[in-house]
Amino acid sequence: MTSASLISNMPGKTVPVTVNGVEIPAKAIADEAQNHDADRPEKAWSAAAEALVIREALLQKARSAGLSAQPQTDGAGRTETEDDALIRQLLETQVSTPEPDEASCRRYFENNRKRFRTADLYEAAHILLQADKRDALAFSRARREAQILVAELQNRPDQFERMARERSDCASANEGGRLGQISTGQTTPLFEAALTELTPGDITPEPVETPYGFHIIRLDQKADGAIPEFEAARPLIEEFLRDSSWRRAVSQFISLIVGEAKITGVTLNGATSPLVQ
Repeated sequence: MTSASLISNMPGKTVPVTVNGVEIPAKAIADEAQNHDADRPEKAWSAAAEALVIREALLQKARSAGLSAQPQTDGAGRTETEDDALIRQLLETQVSTPEPDEASCRRYFENNRKRFRTADLYEAAHILLQADKRDALAFSRARREAQILVAELQNRPDQFERMARERSDCASANEGGRLGQISTGQTTPLFEAALTELTPGDITPEPVETPYGFHIIRLDQKADGAIPEFEAARPLIEEFLRDSSWRRAVSQFISLIVGEAKITGVTLNGATSPLVQ
């Protein structure tokens, strides 16, 4: 929906949205609404109005503090707008947070050790028989063929690579089915679940069904993940705590600035609509 159609389709008459007497044009709100997903136009309008009200309140605060925009350019060559520069400078000068100390970092590490565990690594191979459930006959045939291959491999596991080259529908067939090193999250959940049940040298006792078809999986090696020492994890912890502290401080600062402003036409907690009921 375009900004013009959004304005024309809003039910009722909008209350002027203002911040300390400065009106935010309806067209600006409608343009901003294109950036807010919502199931109804009035919700997108309200979210856009809130965003622009907050922005206007911060800009007014920056100007009253005597700040002058000094846009910066990032590594990709993108330069800030003057408004973005003013808001950034306002936050940099008005919001400060303490640096994470060792005690807080150690406390976070001890309370969240599992988060730092590295992923398990697997070296595996597979034979894939592609199958689409929408073709019931072909799907049934692929399942049956996979079951036959599994039975053969139980007696002749040394034939795995030959069968992969001859029967697998995966590009890895050229490598005897070898997938190389894979870690958590790199395969489908069903494939990964089957892989975790194997010990090195094992072949799945039944075909493993995934959206791609039927797999026969062999686990060659596994390296369990490990939790690093505190000093190795500390830089990540410091970055996380620094970012979290900054976000909380900015949120509190914005709440203070908005709370001091005289705002009409929108309620920032979303409890009411900016429309006249």
